[in-house]
Amino acid sequence: MKENIIPHDYQISIEDRRKQNGHNSFLLWFTGLSGSGKSTIANVVEQKLHQNGIKTFTLDGDNIRKGINKDLTFAPEDRTENIRRIAEVANLMVDAGLVTLAAFVSPYKKDRENIRSIVKDVNFVEIFVNTSVEECERRDVKGLYKKARAGEIKNMTGISAPYEAPENPDIEIKTENESVEAATQRIVDYITPKLSKQQ
Repeated sequence: MKENIIPHDYQISIEDRRKQNGHNSFLLWFTGLSGSGKSTIANVVEQKLHQNGIKTFTLDGDNIRKGINKDLTFAPEDRTENIRRIAEVANLMVDAGLVTLAAFVSPYKKDRENIRSIVKDVNFVEIFVNTSVEECERRDVKGLYKKARAGEIKNMTGISAPYEAPENPDIEIKTENESVEAATQRIVDYITPKLSKQQ
């Protein structure tokens, strides 16, 4: 009964948490094909932020699907629900005052727009890890492309399911031409003013 849900008025605000942490909080959303390098880059970005005293937390596809979203498949409607739940969790973490990093294929533009509306535009940084399907398949870190080609995996993004590339991401990384270190530095340079700017 939704009409019986009354939010409690807690006294500690997001501004209080940000002030105590000494920095703003927002969501870094890494999108791209499986094997594009999203998690690798997010991991190095988090390490760099941590070294600089920034409070962070990373949400990763494999970890989320083993826990909060273990009841979901890879069918389009479940992919949408997967991303919606992650966005809601990320929003709580932003409210907690953390710079939150999320690395998910998130193939549908409408789902990424939904994330933006959940966490608010000002708290959303979209990072497109733009790696060709050929390169992702060549790397095939988890052996998923091989299984998809053999028909063992249905709805594999880039093979049997679409990937709608972001049209205007905040940052675009072409991993075939840019090192992890260079990409990380570019991301850190981009968000550094955002860490101290009042939102």
